[in-house]
Amino acid sequence: MNYYDLHIHSAFSEGESSIEQLADMAMQLGFRGVCFSEYFEGKERLKKLKQETAKAATNVGIEIFLGFEAQTVRDIDKLRNWRKQFDVLLVHGGDLRVNRAACETKEVDILTHPSYGRYDCGLNHILMKLAAKNNVAIELNFREILISTKKTRNTVLANMHEIVKLAKKYKAPIILCSGSISHWTLRDPLVLRSMAMQLGLTLGEAKDAITKVPENIIAYSKKKRDKNQVANGVKIVK
Repeated sequence: MNYYDLHIHSAFSEGESSIEQLADMAMQLGFRGVCFSEYFEGKERLKKLKQETAKAATNVGIEIFLGFEAQTVRDIDKLRNWRKQFDVLLVHGGDLRVNRAACETKEVDILTHPSYGRYDCGLNHILMKLAAKNNVAIELNFREILISTKKTRNTVLANMHEIVKLAKKYKAPIILCSGSISHWTLRDPLVLRSMAMQLGLTLGEAKDAITKVPENIIAYSKKKRDKNQVANGVKIVK
């Protein structure tokens, strides 16, 4: 079974470990591939990141993808224009305007932290319908549980339970991610799967959230980045 973690931060962004350290640990834990989520800072930074991820993929022998995480509605619009230059478009949620913009934007692959800084889950029936319609995966982030304590953890878990209920009702994709910022906080795929089952997913749904859903994102991303693809459903055939 091919496991993927599509939300990891390296020392290039807010992380503590190098790309190679994280990739090596992910491989040891049994992942087929990982995505490094960074913040867009221009062409030169993008070029450097591509070089570093390609080098790590060769040295470690694991699939590595490059993602950029938007933090505002303006970021989403900007990254849409650069969509063919990287693999995964993530949006850091929490703010309702940002959550809505992510759910209604087809180019977005993953809405991360939808309930960040909130007492509610950050999503409702309307937004979850939009996420399902546009195939935007809603993240369950292990790090949010890992770093929270007492009352805060209760709120985090309650919000994730509500997200699972809404996503299952409207058939929006759910994705499991570690959200790791260090190679020491990466977790075995089976741990992430077990976490998801405690939050209301069945065994099959939990497996899909760490295999099928990320695989679909990667496959769709490759299609979108195809230079011969000029529009949705329109491709130049030579």
